[in-house]
Amino acid sequence: MTDSTLRSESDSAAKLGSQPQPSFTATVDPANTSAVEQLARDFNDLSIPKKHSTRSNPRRANNNTSKNLPSKSVSPSDSMPHLNVTKLDGLTIVLKIGTSSVCDPVTHVPLLSTLYSIVQVIHKLKLLGHNIVLVSSGAVGTGLKRLNIEQKPKEIAKLQAIAAVGQGRLMALWDNMFSYLDQPIAQVLLTRNDLSHPAQYVNAYNTFMELLSMGVIPIVNENDTVSLGQIRFGDNDTLSAITAGMIHADYLFLLTDVDCLYTDNPRNNPDAKRVLCVEDMKSLDGCVDATTAGSSVGTGGMATKLIAAELAMSAGVCTVITHSSKPHKIIDIIDFLSDPKNKPANTIIPEEILCTRFVPTEQSLGDRKWWIRHGMRKTGTIYVDYGALTAIAKYKKSLFAAGVVSVEGNFSPSQSVCVAIKTALIPPERLEKAQIKKDVLEIAYGLVNYSSTEISRIKGCKSTAFEAILGYIDTEEIIHRGNLVLGLNKLDFDLFS
Repeated sequence: MTDSTLRSESDSAAKLGSQPQPSFTATVDPANTSAVEQLARDFNDLSIPKKHSTRSNPRRANNNTSKNLPSKSVSPSDSMPHLNVTKLDGLTIVLKIGTSSVCDPVTHVPLLSTLYSIVQVIHKLKLLGHNIVLVSSGAVGTGLKRLNIEQKPKEIAKLQAIAAVGQGRLMALWDNMFSYLDQPIAQVLLTRNDLSHPAQYVNAYNTFMELLSMGVIPIVNENDTVSLGQIRFGDNDTLSAITAGMIHADYLFLLTDVDCLYTDNPRNNPDAKRVLCVEDMKSLDGCVDATTAGSSVGTGGMATKLIAAELAMSAGVCTVITHSSKPHKIIDIIDFLSDPKNKPANTIIPEEILCTRFVPTEQSLGDRKWWIRHGMRKTGTIYVDYGALTAIAKYKKSLFAAGVVSVEGNFSPSQSVCVAIKTALIPPERLEKAQIKKDVLEIAYGLVNYSSTEISRIKGCKSTAFEAILGYIDTEEIIHRGNLVLGLNKLDFDLFS
């Protein structure tokens, strides 16, 4: 079972109820919770838009009765409500701390002063009535110290074994520090695969809400022991953004080793300039060099933080990059940004709370579409022609087989894929106007109604030919418009104007 495993190690009864709370291990299983099952059914009902199928058995057509059946598409918005969002008192804040802030990159010794400063700030935020989730890296670095290994290995099995050793030590470290403040914590280990299924996504959300309602601080990390390859988040910056979007956080703080975003690495380039506010990630193209890698024991860097910020912005989460060694600034930053007069992007940020703010998009994606876009693992790519590009991006139409050029990857119905176009198929004058220099342009992301094998057979055909080719017809669309999420930036719409 790949569901999240939660561990809480506190006997505090003040916030958890009248009875003392011993250490416990709770295994989250959506199959055993009727409420979660119902929410998951609501969430999953629209994976495939319902139509009258012409098959009596799976993938077998009943040709004698199907030819005159009506085909009525049902939009996902017609039958599926959003997640039952739990409204918590106060702000919901996600703090992400990187490996370089948890332990020394060379000696791997825990940076206790930084960590305890963060614990104190979290405690103050809790006293102010806010809800805190901590995303903590450092399992590998802590494991290297415990095993007296100097260099981070490249072999996956060794790396995962070291992370398994370090994760226990890391949680013990956090629990020891929080216990001085009588603050219960819980361990939440996730993989991307855990959130790719709607039932598990809903269950993870409900678990977070219960923990926060009980006054517990969830400490999140990727489950490195079982995650591998395409099912990994890859770095905790992305994991923190996915978590912030899932729980509808108000703020995501990415704590790092610089005060804010710079146009270049300030350690190597003294002329690097500060970037204090970002409204559109496209505006950073060509202005910011974020290629510098993270620490020797980490997996990220500034590039992964920009990706995380973009994910969080699309979910309506205000993202802030600031220095981890000055966590006391977090409270001041929240107070400053919460003031309505400081909402405008051109507001000057005082030097004492220096940070970079990423303004959330005005029209954030709904729960389900955000899950399709960012929560689900992409299992393949469908390449389309210019006509399909225009229909999807400009006119918000569904994707039909007639516009499909080719298919890449192996996937089944209801799985998530990327819809893309090879720029060679776009008129040159459009490419020049939009200043696009990529070979492939990602248009959208969506849940397919047919498998990769089926789409390969019906690509370029009208839906009236499906029965002759496949022997059945499930739906007219390859991807229903309600299951499509655009991936184009606003400036890319110059392609069709």
